[in-house]
Order: sequence, then C-alpha cells, then structure tokens
Amino acid sequence: MIIFGVDPGFAITGYGVIEYKNNKFKTIDYGVITTDAKTDLPQRLYVINDKLQELLGQYKPDVMSVEELFFNTNIKTAIAVGHGRGVVLLTAAKAGIPVFEYTPLQVKQSVVGYGRAKKEQVQYMVKILLSLDSIPKPDDAADALAVAICHAHSSGMGNRLRIRQY
Repeated sequence: MIIFGVDPGFAITGYGVIEYKNNKFKTIDYGVITTDAKTDLPQRLYVINDKLQELLGQYKPDVMSVEELFFNTNIKTAIAVGHGRGVVLLTAAKAGIPVFEYTPLQVKQSVVGYGRAKKEQVQYMVKILLSLDSIPKPDDAADALAVAICHAHSSGMGNRLRIRQY
C-alpha cells in the first residue's frame, strides 16, 4: 500500500510518501510545498493544489492520511491553515484517493506509543521506523511521514480507532 501523508499548512505543507507492505516500511519521498507570503491567498492555494496534483500523479498513492487541524489560540492562523487543509482534501477527492484523518494524539500514540510524546520523540521514531540516516527536515515533512506511519499502523482497524474517512 502506498500512503501519502500530509501535514497541512498554508505557508508550508509537509508531505511524505511511504510504502507499507508485509509490516515493513519503505520511504519513497518526502518534502514540503511552500507558498510565498507576498502572494495573494487564491494564488497560494493554487500553488498547493498544483503541486499536490503533480505529486499524487507521480506517486499514485492508494490512500492519503492527513493530520486533523489543531486549533490553538490564534484564530487567524487556524483559519489560514484551514484554507490549506481544504485544498488538500479537495485535491485528494478530485483524484479519487480515499482520505483518512488522524488527530495529533493518534499520530503520537501510533508512532511513539505515547499520545503526549514530544515533537523530538516523534521525529526520532520516524527516523527509526523508516530506517533513515537522519531525522527528516524540515519538521513539516517529518510530521507528514508520521501521519503516513500512523495510517499504516491503523489501517484495517477503522471503526475501533474512530478514524475519520472521506
């Protein structure tokens, strides 16, 4: 199964592509999609959509796993991230790729074994689980790989884990 993990954002959207077969991971690609802060909102959303379409066409994933929006105290930031997240979901839907969402707590639990793990612990476990030489950079790419790993560990468990699928 090819899993396309996404850490949605507006300025930076992380992505990670892994293969999960026979309980083994293979890293295919990871990176970020960035948008220029000086560009207007519609154009930034277009850039995210365009690059995602290109990546989905290139890797032809079986599923997409996306981290649910974590709402913090800055409503403006949450709305901006929500715009980017909406583009991610729409792009997957248009490509006919099933989307599964996971909370940050679910991702940490799946990757580290502890739902309150620190970011550094998650990144370290991503490195170990994917047999990488170093922790993926930037952080958004490592987070996207963690979401993909979470789906690999959770696939087939659907209703027992209360996974949201679109």
